[in-house]
Amino acid sequence: MSDPDEKNGLELAVEAVGGQAKKLATLLEITPQAISQWKQIPSDRVIAVERITGVSRRFLRPDLHPPELPSVDSAA
Repeated sequence: MSDPDEKNGLELAVEAVGGQAKKLATLLEITPQAISQWKQIPSDRVIAVERITGVSRRFLRPDLHPPELPSVDSAA
């Protein structure tokens, strides 16, 4: 099994539903052909994919949902 840090969000989402893009497509109510055209999860599908798979949007599309940075206390 490869390192999860090396997988893109689409690979993580497909893996989360059992490893079949067809199953993800069914759950999203789209065609498997639509998913086969994705290089990454479209921005308008990220929340639905997160809800269905349980994979955080931060992993699905880190370019759109980067990890939150810790706040800096300016009173220090």
